[in-house]
Amino acid sequence: MVKVILKKGRDASVRRFHPWVFSGAIAQLSGKPQDGDVVSVHDSEGNFLAYGHWQDASIAVRILSFDSNVNDPAFWEIMLRRAYAVREAADLTGNCSTNCYRLVHGEGDGLPGLVVDFYDGVCVMQAHSTGMFRSRRAVSDALHALYGDDLKAVYDKSSLTVPHGRDIVDGYIYKSPQFNADELTVLENGHRFNVCWTEGQKTGFFLDQRENRAAVQRYSKGRNVLNLFCYTGGFSVYALAGGALHCDSVDSSRKAVDMLEANIALNSFDSSVHTAYCTDAIDFLHGVPEDRYDLIVVDPPAFAKRRSALDNALRAYQRLNASAISKVAPGGLVFSFSCSQAVDKEQFALCLFSAAAQCGRSVRILDRFNQPCDHAVSIYHPEGEYLKGLLL
Repeated sequence: MVKVILKKGRDASVRRFHPWVFSGAIAQLSGKPQDGDVVSVHDSEGNFLAYGHWQDASIAVRILSFDSNVNDPAFWEIMLRRAYAVREAADLTGNCSTNCYRLVHGEGDGLPGLVVDFYDGVCVMQAHSTGMFRSRRAVSDALHALYGDDLKAVYDKSSLTVPHGRDIVDGYIYKSPQFNADELTVLENGHRFNVCWTEGQKTGFFLDQRENRAAVQRYSKGRNVLNLFCYTGGFSVYALAGGALHCDSVDSSRKAVDMLEANIALNSFDSSVHTAYCTDAIDFLHGVPEDRYDLIVVDPPAFAKRRSALDNALRAYQRLNASAISKVAPGGLVFSFSCSQAVDKEQFALCLFSAAAQCGRSVRILDRFNQPCDHAVSIYHPEGEYLKGLLL
């Protein structure tokens, strides 16, 4: 195993259990690790600190353990059982009204670079590091040990997330003999959704908005709702379940809109209370009359996927929300979200303040939102907190 020796004085963050070692903190290597190799991390005097996956990148080591040897065959099963116990305590496992949740959330579950989402027996995994991609079969075996006969399939969807993964082909690592579908209907808070992990965004569904969708349901009774960047209609289904008079849903993806309409029908809503538009959400918002909607959901994709895009992202959030605030009816509500990790809560709130000031309207903050407990944030890795929202 290659040893990674840190520069003098550059071990403090590791001793505080931060799970990343940056390349600039490294003094020397005892060999030539390949991307994805397990390496050991040591301070400048040679004292052991941690084990992790090597990557020839700015984040050079993603730490997997500060004590036990990660080459132990039981390592993956132990870590997945720990993650499962958190979801079990949150009443997400064995729940008759919700059978989908995030099982592994990277650093938040001590497994940097790994995401595993559970959809009623189907586990969809994404590796965000070469080390996790090389460990995918060990992860699949551990999932089988965890779920037993309840595991229907394990699907690897890492082609777009693994560094230099252009030659990677997504596919099934495991299938039970009875399983043969690429689409599944799941339950979330009693609502039914089709999930297509092979072609949908991320792992197929945005599980991180589960509790925020429930908030929209609570406020929707008797309102005309506009759901912008609707994807497959999560907020739309909840709004209609909450008693919205009518909901318009807007997304630029034809596939997403087709699944949205299928999800509306799946939940037995009359077609007269919902209209889908396959068009650019920002252009649509600019063209609607003022006061048509008294509840608007603004949930765009990440405008800033890296720090270098932060300034442009903040300006885009301000323009988008100024348009929503200016269009919503008096006494109306705007649910506004950002999933850009580079934009923190204070910056996002300042964007909405600037947007409100630009419109000259009286605006109050009624609630604040974030990611749910199955998207856990390690207290030693605050960078894991990415989803934020305000109810105006």
